[in-house]
Amino acid sequence: MANAVKKTISLPAQLAREVEDLARAEGKTLSAVIQDALRATRSARLGGELRSLQGYWSRRAKAKGILTERDLQRYVRR
Repeated sequence: MANAVKKTISLPAQLAREVEDLARAEGKTLSAVIQDALRATRSARLGGELRSLQGYWSRRAKAKGILTERDLQRYVRR
């Protein structure tokens, strides 16, 4: 990890103990457990944004009568 940046964070005591226990149980460093958690949170957030965009465009397509791949192909060829 050549480009690692050190940061200081504060955790409630109970959460800190839980994270340390998890790191020990998984054979990881505390840093690795925190990185995994941040990546999972980012992934969940991006997944939510993707579902939101899909819903938006799905509603727009349905409003134009585009319900199938064939409908979409006809619409695009216009």
